[in-house]
Amino acid sequence: MPSPVSELIELLSLERLEDNLFRGQSRDIGTKYVFGGQVLGQALSAAQATMTVDRDAHSLHAYFLRAGDIEAPIVFHVDRTRDGGSFSVRRVTAIQHGQVIFFCAASFQADEAAPEHQLSMPEVPRPEDIEPAPAIAADVLATLPTKVQRWLDRMGPFEFRHVYPRDELKPPKRPPYQQVWFRLGQRVGDAPVLHRALLAYASDFHLLGTATFPHGISYYQPNVQMASLDHAMWFHRPFRADEWLLYSLDSPSAQGGRGLARGMVYDRHGKLVASTAQEGLIRVVADASAASHVPKA
Repeated sequence: MPSPVSELIELLSLERLEDNLFRGQSRDIGTKYVFGGQVLGQALSAAQATMTVDRDAHSLHAYFLRAGDIEAPIVFHVDRTRDGGSFSVRRVTAIQHGQVIFFCAASFQADEAAPEHQLSMPEVPRPEDIEPAPAIAADVLATLPTKVQRWLDRMGPFEFRHVYPRDELKPPKRPPYQQVWFRLGQRVGDAPVLHRALLAYASDFHLLGTATFPHGISYYQPNVQMASLDHAMWFHRPFRADEWLLYSLDSPSAQGGRGLARGMVYDRHGKLVASTAQEGLIRVVADASAASHVPKA
């Protein structure tokens, strides 16, 4: 059986159909629809594959338009919008069943020396000092919907260690911030393009959930409806996704059925390597049977 890490790398390795056209497969990881991080990582992989000069992705701005079908492949069309003296821009459109489900713009820059500064990493315990999350008891798991069972019971490609763990099945009300250490489950190659695609995939975990903290709700509750609406990401410095990274998250606002969350990603030495932001749909509905965690737009 292939490992979860090798499956993820295969997922991010797209089939090239034409110069600017790619096809990626989908995976069922326990979500009702295609996981947003999968589309982010695949779209970035497609954009990176069209670069003909030595430039690295420094930003990604995306919108999720429709829920993705986990049973169908996704076609990615890349528009080579601009190749300037220092920057390149690519627009990527993701299509399933003849409809656009996602689009993004990614910007690439040639490496150059310039003044630097960053915000300091929060003072938190090291990942080695945090116990891995215990497995959910079988009798508790059996009471949850099948999809949620598979999500919670699966061995994913990334390992997560929460600095301040929260019971997602019975969530307390807490201030809207959290810190999570994470890393890929095994060592992989050195290619920076791979590590950026892996981080884009992982950046969708725990981000929007931070906006639920003050309200004592979570994705796992049947009457809670959540979906990513957009996603922005900035790559600041080199990193490895297979070494411990700290995801420091906060949510400055939730209103009108939407929550905003932000994240900063540090390596274990305190270097700020990436930043993220996401707005997502958050609804608490009266009829739990009608709730869909990733509704169609």
